Amino acid sequence: MPSSNEEDYLLELALINTKVLNGKRFYFSFLAGAQQVFEHQNAINKINVFPVQDGDTGTNLASTMRAIVDSHIPTNSFKATAEALADAALIGARGNSGIIFAQFLYGFSSSIEDLEDITVEKFSNALKEAVRYAYDAISNPVEGTMITVMREWAEAIDRLKEFIDDFNELIIASFKSAQQSLAETPKKLEILARKKVVDAGGMAFVHFLEGMIMFFKDGDIRTILRSRNVVKIENLNENISHEEVNFRYCTEALLVLEESRPELREIIRVQIDYLGDSLVIAGSSKKIRLHIHTDTPAKVFQQIAHYGNITYQKVDDMVMQNDLASCRKLSTGIITDSTCDLPQHLVDQYQIQVVPVKVHFGEKFFLDGLTLSPLEFYKQLDTAVIYPNTSQPSYHDFLNKYEYLSSYYNSILSIHLSSKLSGLWSNSNKAGTTVANQQGKDISVVDSKKTASGLGLLVLRAARAIDNGSSKTDVAKKMGEWSKKTKVLVSTKTIKYLRKSGRISPVKGIIGKLISLKPLLVINDEGTIDLFGKPVTEKGSISMVMKEMHKILENNKIWGYAISHADNLGTAQIYIDEMKKLTGLDPEFVSPATPALAVHAGLGVVALSIMIE
Repeated sequence: MPSSNEEDYLLELALINTKVLNGKRFYFSFLAGAQQVFEHQNAINKINVFPVQDGDTGTNLASTMRAIVDSHIPTNSFKATAEALADAALIGARGNSGIIFAQFLYGFSSSIEDLEDITVEKFSNALKEAVRYAYDAISNPVEGTMITVMREWAEAIDRLKEFIDDFNELIIASFKSAQQSLAETPKKLEILARKKVVDAGGMAFVHFLEGMIMFFKDGDIRTILRSRNVVKIENLNENISHEEVNFRYCTEALLVLEESRPELREIIRVQIDYLGDSLVIAGSSKKIRLHIHTDTPAKVFQQIAHYGNITYQKVDDMVMQNDLASCRKLSTGIITDSTCDLPQHLVDQYQIQVVPVKVHFGEKFFLDGLTLSPLEFYKQLDTAVIYPNTSQPSYHDFLNKYEYLSSYYNSILSIHLSSKLSGLWSNSNKAGTTVANQQGKDISVVDSKKTASGLGLLVLRAARAIDNGSSKTDVAKKMGEWSKKTKVLVSTKTIKYLRKSGRISPVKGIIGKLISLKPLLVINDEGTIDLFGKPVTEKGSISMVMKEMHKILENNKIWGYAISHADNLGTAQIYIDEMKKLTGLDPEFVSPATPALAVHAGLGVVALSIMIE
């Protein structure tokens, strides 16, 4: 239901002077435009072939719109509303098109005087600046894209303002120019002509204008208010063939500065342009939004980290997105998190979506495995002034992932780190439930009650079962049984990291250090960590682990085993040799340990995980 303020506004509509535009009316027209993007995001995704054929333009723009819609901006002041919309867009923007749209809004808001409402003429002048800002943000602007549609629509507004001084009539009359500009994008961009599609970002912008027109025509916000935050995605019924991706990762950041530095955008552009393509740098002198396609996301963040506080990071795997759009391998989408120590080749083989945990070194944070590799993390662990910690992905991180996958799959299975060790499962479950209810998708979110290589084995077994024809429902039902059949033993080299991370008290840590304990840990069936043994040598730890393996396999057939370690290949190799003697099998995988494990157990930690049939 509308709030009391919104109900009052409904009553005001009949008395509005349509020759000026105030903040509230602009905001509600924006909501209507956003809803049209929500409604058409699947069709937008389907024709996304430029700048990279990763099929996510609709999802990215919908996510950008949602960040604005969720901000609850309405105010009478046009200037204040425009600035708030631009700021929300800058913070919430996703993807190349989302950041261009955010910069368009920023340019629009920056050129408006501090007024309660504006005339058609002032609106047109602000649009000219918006277009200029959008072009300036892009390193190599390409015609036949979203910016072309924006520019040609703004030019139509500029022409029509000489004859039309009513906002309703102006927006409606200018819409034909936007539609024509979109229809002509294939004439300007060869790949669009070859694929027989129009530009995806341009199409989204036209749908946005279409929603605004619907509002200006009818003035009814009841439907818009009821549909806030509801994102409707239909199934993809066909695929457009996808070509090779030049750079693997779509990388984004929001950099917040302590002091105003208008020149910094150009400095950053020069420093990182060589690292990839599709570079867009938007924002103000104190808040910079960056987008680039690159093979080395970590280098991008190294280049910009010292300029300010990186408050947002996103890295999307466009090779994976390309594969999902053109060649899906499984009938069910699989999601996990980066505490799952599954090697990249297996992630790629089964098109598993990995949502990264955040790793914090004081105020600086990184995305596990993307902007900070395990090896880089190990190097920093002992030298960091502030001992690192980890934090779970947010509800919105998971929401974006579920919404993206829902455009390709009717069923999704999500398998995560033990809920007793983190709130990560809860955030994923809430997001999965939201998308399942909104879109009628079959989504199961599983608490694995494991981590590291143990979680990796569970995800791998689920992927193979689905690949072999099992349904999502059958696999989800078996997850509890498979979890109980999985044993994870974690050997450590020293007690100091357990003390630093707060896993044991300082007093116990000092005692342990004095007697050189190398605690042996186990992830139990409830998903919590227990002390399994107190060896004082690494040799003793290995002996205890293998004794337990012998006991487990006396009366059980093994499904597989796996090992993850933090810079301790020597001990990992000993486990491999011993397990091969015992089982006759090679490990399913050997992988660097997730920082989530290394933070608490430290360098040298080795997790041996075994699953029985």
